[in-house]
Amino acid sequence: MPDAPHRSKEKLLDATLSVVRRKGYSATRVEDVCAEAGVTKGSFFHHFDSKDALALAAAERWRQFANSLFAEADYNAAADPLDRLLGYIDHRRSMLDGDVAKFTCFAGTVIQEAYATHPELSEACFRAMADNAAFLAPIISAAMRKRRIKAGWTAKSLALHTQAVLQGAFILAKAGDVKAAAESVDHLRRYIELLFHSDRSSRA
Repeated sequence: MPDAPHRSKEKLLDATLSVVRRKGYSATRVEDVCAEAGVTKGSFFHHFDSKDALALAAAERWRQFANSLFAEADYNAAADPLDRLLGYIDHRRSMLDGDVAKFTCFAGTVIQEAYATHPELSEACFRAMADNAAFLAPIISAAMRKRRIKAGWTAKSLALHTQAVLQGAFILAKAGDVKAAAESVDHLRRYIELLFHSDRSSRA
């Protein structure tokens, strides 16, 4: 079948996202990815020269997946930009459910391990976080304009802060305290409400 090689490559990329989030980047072996994908090592080396090459491609796949996930979510339909921003936070909190390996961030997992040893891979993973922040920044800017917020902080800095809190929440979840992770995201929501002099909290 002419499209079989393409499907095997997709399977390898998806398997990489799954295995790395479950085991960590360093502990993930090519054999683990092949087993998860249901393909042979020969198929792996047909598509990728090395584990690092696979990880770089997986980082790009994760970036595209995350961009689509958040750009297509229902909260984007809200007329008020603050509602869109809070809707994003609520959406992220709702994802803290079930198997930790399935809701944590591939990019954050890799960066925590590889920032000093694989700078190119870490940079590729950070692009996913930077894209997420870039998605939020104009929403925050619009909310600031609507409420005439004048402050020493910027939309970009708040957008990056949301990513820092979310990545920290994932670490708490990996440490075994998903409840604390969810509470951290709740605190982020309350903080944003305070910044915008609003009280739209759905949780006490």
